[in-house]
Amino acid sequence: MREAERIAVALGRMFPGLCEVVLHDLRDPRHAVRVIENNLSGRRVGDSATELGLARIADPDYPSVLQNYPNRFPDGRPAKSTSIGIRNARGDYIAALCLNLDVSVLSPVTLTLANLVATGTEHRGAPLEHLGDRNARELREAVETRAAERAATPRSLSRADKRELVRQLHGDGFFASRDAAQTIADLLGVSRATVYNYTK
Repeated sequence: MREAERIAVALGRMFPGLCEVVLHDLRDPRHAVRVIENNLSGRRVGDSATELGLARIADPDYPSVLQNYPNRFPDGRPAKSTSIGIRNARGDYIAALCLNLDVSVLSPVTLTLANLVATGTEHRGAPLEHLGDRNARELREAVETRAAERAATPRSLSRADKRELVRQLHGDGFFASRDAAQTIADLLGVSRATVYNYTK
């Protein structure tokens, strides 16, 4: 376990601010989080195991490695995760080393590359018609896309850009959803009251 702690710390320090690295002690599932580097999920040392950790505890045949599966941080940011089970000499799972990569910061790069290889752009700039209700997923995609168009992540936008983005979302009807203001606030890293102020 001590060696696993050193590995977790070293991996986290190699990817500061980009990849959360968590070591779970599966021998104590109620207080499983033993090390957390680059804390992007808001968890703390001593927090309980995740569903995946509990599944490993319950099933000794659970896969040793789950690679590159989609995930999300509590504030909705998309993540790519990998979980590595660690066994003792008897073959029992005693720990798990988990890496959670914040892929939202790659949105500007992804958009730039998509624009670079795009063809048939004669309709670019045409207004889009939305026939369905605005759900949280559509809202997150709209916020991330519009931030990426400014070569930024939602939280790194300037105050003026955040205000402009919120007004665009308001004008496009995204505030029809009851939880829209709170979702936008979480994505931009501001308060709900600030979001409403931006709409004025």
